[in-house]
Amino acid sequence: MNTIKKSIEITAPKDKVWAVLMEDSYNRDWFSAFGEGLFADTDWVEGHKVAFVDKNKNGIFGKVDTKLPYEKLSIVYEGMVVDGEEDSDSEDAKAVKGNSETYELSEENGNTWLSITSDTDEKNQEWMSAAWEKALQRISELSHAI
Repeated sequence: MNTIKKSIEITAPKDKVWAVLMEDSYNRDWFSAFGEGLFADTDWVEGHKVAFVDKNKNGIFGKVDTKLPYEKLSIVYEGMVVDGEEDSDSEDAKAVKGNSETYELSEENGNTWLSITSDTDEKNQEWMSAAWEKALQRISELSHAI
């Protein structure tokens, strides 16, 4: 397992960046960096399930591990979603089980630093790293617009 670490300084307050991370209309936009039609099926409550699925009902699922509004969001993955069904037993599912994704926000002089860490396997590291670059840029653009 490899971990991608990236950060971006956004010239917007934390509450706007947090809104872009949490609100469906915004996250559907920046999630497109990872796949067309991707969305989060969740209520974003700590301990509750979250599934990131595309229009074909394929994706990944886990739970919201930590949610500290305007500070931190962490998700731990438990498996894959295939044709709308949760899969915890296939090799692909086992490969993501226990992987995490964390968003941390801090504010400095009215600007927000957004840092992400995202676990991935070696074969997906390059495209995931590029997708995160694109996603972070889009999060910044959306945060400026609201």
